[in-house]
Amino acid sequence: MRIVSVIGARPQFIKAAPVCRALRAGNEEILVHSGQHFDHGMSQVFFEELGIPAPDYNLGVAGGRHGAMTGQMLALIEELLVELAPDAVLVYGDTNTTLAGGLAAAKLHIPVAHVEAGLRSFNRQMPEEINRVLTDHLSTWLFCPTDAAVANLAAEGIAAGVHQVGDVMLDTAREFAERVDPAEVAARFGLESGAYYLATVHRAATADDPVALAGVTRTFASLDLPVLWPVHPRTRKALEASGLAAEFADAPGLTLVEPVSYLESNGLLRGAAALLTDSGGMQKEAYFFGIPCVTLREETEWVETVEAGWNRLVGVDPKRIADAVAGVRTSAPPAERPAFYGDGHAAGEIARVLAGG
Repeated sequence: MRIVSVIGARPQFIKAAPVCRALRAGNEEILVHSGQHFDHGMSQVFFEELGIPAPDYNLGVAGGRHGAMTGQMLALIEELLVELAPDAVLVYGDTNTTLAGGLAAAKLHIPVAHVEAGLRSFNRQMPEEINRVLTDHLSTWLFCPTDAAVANLAAEGIAAGVHQVGDVMLDTAREFAERVDPAEVAARFGLESGAYYLATVHRAATADDPVALAGVTRTFASLDLPVLWPVHPRTRKALEASGLAAEFADAPGLTLVEPVSYLESNGLLRGAAALLTDSGGMQKEAYFFGIPCVTLREETEWVETVEAGWNRLVGVDPKRIADAVAGVRTSAPPAERPAFYGDGHAAGEIARVLAGG
């Protein structure tokens, strides 16, 4: 098959790493980078570390409002697909890149494969929710990471082409974990393994709300262990605009650093006492490695992690965040961590299904 894979954001690079290798074992894959994440720390470093092939095309679309960004991507991807005439277009996750790639293909009657299909937060205020729902409803192959994702699709009347293959992020996490020493990575940031919290914040509901961002930042700085916070570019702008970056530049309990590479993130997560995040992908990665997670949202797509006791949903209220962190520190972790996300071989299963096996 000739398959065009469309990627553009940090989580998609992590997911694409094992899938690219599996697809290229028996197919022609053409890799298109939308440009949504474009600087070295959010893009190129992932290609270098994870061995992802260089993109065949980079569309250079970054920034702007959701409609403008998606529209530019849609027009450019459509032109490419007309020229390349692939047998299928493969997209990942729930970003503007995902929707643009899927919509461009569907309008040209090219079958769409959606990796990480079926996820739902049931919060239509999230742009990611709109992207994932629309992409699922125009896809031919829906590769679900969990049983809950399959059930979500069934509830919406989608049963044909649905495959529960496991989570491709687990493929990557397991492959690269052995290459990273958590204690060594922590030491690079002046930290002791097991004696700090790792934080990430990037979603609009927090990063674009000055009150929420201030509350979260001040709570991080007040916790019982140091907090290391690799700051997403959009969040960095908000912190600087509000004066919070200057206020906490030398805070003893909070260290703001530039975005880290995948291997650094893997090591820092595995060495953390807990993860504080609004990221969907990192909630899963914390679960993979048995790290307690405090999620700065009121809902999650990864409901299994909450039901199993490894993830606490607290929103952005400072007291709820502090109480949840204290609970993590004073409570024993759950006795079990069920294998909700498969066995780390999702990429091979995706390639097999696409090949008709």
